[in-house]
Amino acid sequence: MIFAFAEAMNDSLDHPLRYGMVNELHARPSARLQAPCTVVHLAFKEPRDAANRDRARDLAHLAALTARHGAPSPESGASHYAAAIGRHELRWESHTEFVSYTAIAPGLPPRAFDPAAAEVFPPAWQAEAPGCRIAAAIVQVDLLPDDPAGIEPLLERWFAIESLTAFQVLDEAAVVAGDFRIDPAGFMRFAVFVRPEAGQGRIGRIVQRVLELETYRAMAMLGLPRSRELSASLNAMDTRLSALMEGMGDAARPAEAVLDDLLDLSAELEGTAVRHSFRFGATGAYEAIVHDRIATLRESRFRGRQTLTEFMTRRFEPAMRTVRSARARLQAMLDRTERAGELLRTRVDVQRSAQNQALLASMDARADLQLRLQHTVEGLSVVAISYYAVGLAGYVLAPMAAAAGIDRVWLNAALVPVVVLLTWAALRRIRRRLHQP
Repeated sequence: MIFAFAEAMNDSLDHPLRYGMVNELHARPSARLQAPCTVVHLAFKEPRDAANRDRARDLAHLAALTARHGAPSPESGASHYAAAIGRHELRWESHTEFVSYTAIAPGLPPRAFDPAAAEVFPPAWQAEAPGCRIAAAIVQVDLLPDDPAGIEPLLERWFAIESLTAFQVLDEAAVVAGDFRIDPAGFMRFAVFVRPEAGQGRIGRIVQRVLELETYRAMAMLGLPRSRELSASLNAMDTRLSALMEGMGDAARPAEAVLDDLLDLSAELEGTAVRHSFRFGATGAYEAIVHDRIATLRESRFRGRQTLTEFMTRRFEPAMRTVRSARARLQAMLDRTERAGELLRTRVDVQRSAQNQALLASMDARADLQLRLQHTVEGLSVVAISYYAVGLAGYVLAPMAAAAGIDRVWLNAALVPVVVLLTWAALRRIRRRLHQP
């Protein structure tokens, strides 16, 4: 009963996501490795929209591999998996854009970096993967001899000298070597020589960081071809934008037409930014992880060989600078387009204000003309109304004028000024009433 009460208290006190967030810290622990051993690593990524892929297909592909060895199937919705398949220890992880497989076997193959070591991942099974292989590496872990110079002939035989990197890590606990080249079997090779006193956990962390470094390096460099493609598009759009900017001062071309062309270009640039924003953002994140993994290895120079930092500075950093440059150029063009649009809209507003002023002046002139016409019509109306009023009054007063001996002509003559005056006064009064608020 006490435990039930405590559990109820925890449910009420803890955030609903607390346990899940803590468990995430321990979801992918490093393997514990003992030298000598061989590690085979694969990473698969769908070519397009990998972040929104059907992750059930990834699990189905994993289940197809475990079923070959009678291992348990992964749980639905799992993001990581570990099991023994034959003599190998299998580790599987699902990431935002890719999935990784790592198989660990004790001992070393008879021949260094023998492709047969990767037979745990059959070629037919790899061909059925929901995506393409973005990284593949074989890591051989062996003991470092008492005289570290003894591994020099091995490094020169296994790797290309011009790109060989060999460095000590974690306070000289191990020597890591590789040339970042793909061998004929499609794998990248790394050799890790550990001191006999190195613990299994430390060896596992070294190998994991090397594999993560290679995988995230490959993912980061996916932004390079996209940046080159973007640069070609930006070159064409930059020419169009420059022409539009120069045409803004051409009074012969309507500003509305220039603004329409600028809006089309702006929409094209915005669409380009949307298409490339995720890849450029992911490249920046992967680049940061690569640098973090290099920093955590705490490398030091080994017998004058090229260090990992030097290799990355010469080979990896230029690619990342190209990506950052393309991203900055795209943003600069978006800003230029926005400023040009503001200038054009200002020009259009000024032209429309001038047109409105001209229209108001024209309306004032027409109103003055209408007023004059109205006054003219009012004068004619007085005459017309007076004419008919005089006729009516003549008919009414004719009998009385005849009785008084007054000729009808003189009667009409006398009536004209009186009727005209009364008509003019009546119309004037009506007009005043109409203009009163």
